[in-house]
Amino acid sequence: MADCYGHDLDGDAHGGNLAAARRAFPQAPEPWLDLSTGVNPHPYPVADLPLEAFARLPDGADLARLERAAALAYGARSPVMATAAPGTQAIINWLPFLFPARRVGILDFTYGEHARRWRASGAEVMITGKIEQLAEFDAAVVVNPNNPDGRLIPAGELLRLAAALRARGGVLIVDEAFIDFLPPAASLVPVLPEGAIVLRSFGKTFGLAGLRLGFAIAPEPMAERLRAALGPWPVSGAAIETGGKALADAGWIARAGARLAADGTALDALLSDAGFQAIGDTLLFRLVRHENAQRLFGALGQAGILARRFAARPDWLRFGIPADDAQRERLRSALAQAVVPPRGEALQV
Repeated sequence: MADCYGHDLDGDAHGGNLAAARRAFPQAPEPWLDLSTGVNPHPYPVADLPLEAFARLPDGADLARLERAAALAYGARSPVMATAAPGTQAIINWLPFLFPARRVGILDFTYGEHARRWRASGAEVMITGKIEQLAEFDAAVVVNPNNPDGRLIPAGELLRLAAALRARGGVLIVDEAFIDFLPPAASLVPVLPEGAIVLRSFGKTFGLAGLRLGFAIAPEPMAERLRAALGPWPVSGAAIETGGKALADAGWIARAGARLAADGTALDALLSDAGFQAIGDTLLFRLVRHENAQRLFGALGQAGILARRFAARPDWLRFGIPADDAQRERLRSALAQAVVPPRGEALQV
C-alpha cells in the first residue's frame, strides 16, 4: 500500500513496529499506545530471577523441565513432543528447511510470515478459503484461531486433513498462537496425529513477548528434528525460569481470561460507538471494518496510537486490547476527533 505512512506499517507480516510508526508520525505524542499486536496487556508477574539464570548456560535438565511444563499445559501425550524455541517465529523460519515442500497451501488470509517463509524457500504457495483443498498440497498451514479474524476450525476437521496429507507424505502445520484461552478441546495437541505440528505462543498469552519463548508440539521424530536444528541452548535461562512457572499457573491463566473478556467487551462498545463494524475476534484482539479505515489509521497515528492495518484489506483495522480505562479513554478521544473530519475537509482513504 503506497501512501505517506510507508510499507513498514502495512501490517501483513506482524505488528509492533513502533520505530516505523515514529518515522511515519514524527509529531505524535509519547508514549505511544501500541494496539497493533495481539499481546496480553496484563503481563504475567516476573519475580526476581536468580543471577545464575543469566550468568550460566542453561543445561539439558533445565530445558527438559520447561518442555515438560509446556507438554503438560498444552495437553501433549508425552513430554518429548514439546520443543522450546526463542519464539514461534523461529520455528516458522525453520519449517521449510526441516520439512521441505514443493507446493504449500495456506488456509485463508492470515499471518503473512507463513507464506513469506515458504516462498523464500522456493515453494509455490497458494492461499485458499477451502480447507478440503489443503489436502492436495505437500504441506498445509492452518492458523487456528485465525489471525486476524479469529475463525476457528474444529479439531475433528484438522484430524481428517492431517490423515489425507499423511497418505500423500505431506505435513500439517497448525499455528495455535491465540488458542490458550479457549477450552482444551479446541486444540489439536491432545489428539495430535502423525505428520502434524502445532505451534504455541507463550509471549502473547502471558504478555511477555520480549521474553521470546514459544513451542512446537509434534510427534517425537519431528520434534527431535526441530530440537536438533535449534541447538543445545535454544532459549535463555530467564525464559526457562519464567516460562516454567507461568505455564504451571492455571489460576493466573483463568483470571487473565476473565479480565480480557471484560476488557474486550469495553473495547467492543468503544469501537461500535466510533462506527466500526465487527468482523472477528479473540480475547487478544478485535478485527473491525470501516469505510474510512485508512484515514482513521492515520489520525490515530498522529495521536500516538498504533493500530494494525492490512494492505490487502484496506477497510480493515485490528486493535489489540487496551489495558485500562486510561488507555480506552485515549483511544476513544482520538477516534471521536477523527471520525468526523473538520468542516469542509473531504474524507481521504
